[in-house]
Amino acid sequence: MIDLRNVQRSYPIAGGRAWVLRQINLAIGPGEFVSIMGPSGSGKSSLLNVIGLMDGEFEGDYALDGQDVRKLNAKQRQALQRGTIGFIFQHYHLIDDLTVAENLDLPLSYRDIPSAERKARVGDILDRFQIVGKKDLYPSQLSGGQQQLVAVARAVIARPKVLLADEPTGALHSTQGKMIMDLLCELHREGMTVVQVTHNPENAARGQRVVELADGWMTEARRA
Repeated sequence: MIDLRNVQRSYPIAGGRAWVLRQINLAIGPGEFVSIMGPSGSGKSSLLNVIGLMDGEFEGDYALDGQDVRKLNAKQRQALQRGTIGFIFQHYHLIDDLTVAENLDLPLSYRDIPSAERKARVGDILDRFQIVGKKDLYPSQLSGGQQQLVAVARAVIARPKVLLADEPTGALHSTQGKMIMDLLCELHREGMTVVQVTHNPENAARGQRVVELADGWMTEARRA
């Protein structure tokens, strides 16, 4: 599903380049749950940005769902991203002036999905995530845990093959965080490929495999 070969990423600075990823070799199979750990500045988010096709300025080779990312133009990469990847961020990124139901419908609106099916999918996901009673509320009317629940629902409503989570519980208290992690594990059991970035060893252990980064290098890959 995800195959990185000798991937490197750097930025120009005065007198040279600053390297944020160095010679990353990582293969993640369909249906795996992988946790990426490391201290701040280790390259975790940079790696997730490459995997998520949000950063195409890298060296090396990357194949996603059998497609060579380096051979795709911008429009093709965007289509691959939309069709393959769902994102969960630490700070939700919900649209403030859209209701919960409208936030959930937004990813579907970018796809060629009939309006009746879009409405049905929104209804199904509201029911599954037990947020039917929140559908007409705005993000500012929700707690942090509820906002993250909506963010997870939005990430999976288009049925992506890969779910990328960047510190998905970082802004939540422990009870809310456990709820989100339980949900990620449930999605994984249903066959979704999950890649999470986390500082939390307990959350990392919920995955099948832990990849550790330091100063842009992969220092360890082990079973969780």
